[in-house]
Amino acid sequence: MTTQPAEGFDVARDDIPKGLVEAIAYDSKSIGITRRMVIYTPPGYAKDREYPVLYLLHGIGDDEDGWYQKGSANIILDNLHADGIVEPMIVVMPNGRAASGVTVRTPQKEQLPAFEAFEKDLLNDIIPLVEKRYSVKKERTHRALAGLSMGGGQSLNFGLSHIDTFAWIGAFSLARNTKVATKLVLDPDRVAKELRFLWISCGDQDDLMRISESYHSALSEMKVPHTWRVSSGGHTWTVWKSDLFFLSQRLFQ
Repeated sequence: MTTQPAEGFDVARDDIPKGLVEAIAYDSKSIGITRRMVIYTPPGYAKDREYPVLYLLHGIGDDEDGWYQKGSANIILDNLHADGIVEPMIVVMPNGRAASGVTVRTPQKEQLPAFEAFEKDLLNDIIPLVEKRYSVKKERTHRALAGLSMGGGQSLNFGLSHIDTFAWIGAFSLARNTKVATKLVLDPDRVAKELRFLWISCGDQDDLMRISESYHSALSEMKVPHTWRVSSGGHTWTVWKSDLFFLSQRLFQ
């Protein structure tokens, strides 16, 4: 899969309905501190309708604002909604570092335990809060997890370990935190049967391409159905925006 989005897919249009982007604070019992995340609700969001949810994770160079401020996630989805080619969904963009005092400026090696610890924060604090505060569908078949780089590794690490929680998984430009496929996919038949969709992608000039490519190969050997996409570019937002554009159209179909 090598198709690129049409020019302007990530440019805001003046004449279409817009979704709402808001930052909210929540108490993380997993960490013992108050944390922040960014939430996108689609155009026309109404409390008398239930929506599926995409939990969208950033990389090690960003935080909860990355997908909104750099990745144009809201603009991409607004445009897709206007064109009628995406299922209206809520998108939750949390901070993937689950530790007090660890930020994007912390030396990268010191950040790794916080990214691993985020699993508990996501499962025990974020998802319950979202499902209490917003009008969402609470079954696993209406819950997706996706991310880029470090967040792509988290998406596979957490998603494949909890297919009872997530039925849709997307991973862009996998980073070195990604666990070996055979340690996550212990029962290939079950994963193949229960996952609605699994996506792996990377830019053809990405220095970390071997990680994504080896994951694609391992899944193929285990006969786990998945979409493998190679686009033009490196470890950059240009690639990840394109990934979100295509992935979001496949979710919840």
